Amino acid sequence: MRGEAGLLADLASLAIPFAAHEHAAVFTVEQSRRVDADIPGRHTKNLFLKDAGGEFWLVTVPAEARVDLKALPGAIGCKRVSFGKPDDMERLIGITPGSVTPLAMINAAPGTLTVVLDAGLAAAERINVHPLRNTGTLGLAGADVLRLLHHWGHAPLTAPIPVIQEP
Repeated sequence: MRGEAGLLADLASLAIPFAAHEHAAVFTVEQSRRVDADIPGRHTKNLFLKDAGGEFWLVTVPAEARVDLKALPGAIGCKRVSFGKPDDMERLIGITPGSVTPLAMINAAPGTLTVVLDAGLAAAERINVHPLRNTGTLGLAGADVLRLLHHWGHAPLTAPIPVIQEP
């Protein structure tokens, strides 16, 4: 596993600009909101999922999105999904719940899971994601997140992620 040192080395070697922010540990979107207020850009949350066929998925969406898990499989091309187990998360992407980030794909062997970035985030000038730990935030362009994923041998998907509309 290449970890955060490998991530920072890849950002430097690919000349990808980013802003780094250190903060208290956050474990939930609600806790993140207190930290996010001082960090510009689109904030994210991540869903580590397993589909009915046994395939693993990492889906990154806007922090405020309430993802429609029943409609999600049709949007990303998989079978019914449920949340993946922490043991699988640690085994596949080398991190624990609370630190989930698409940047953890640096630790994943190509083909072991599929990463999906919400289409709006992929097009955003700046999105905020964890640097493999929940005590920091990296702000970088959505296109640069996709560039890193390709650099690490992954074939990320971008899709409009279905959300539950508030009444």
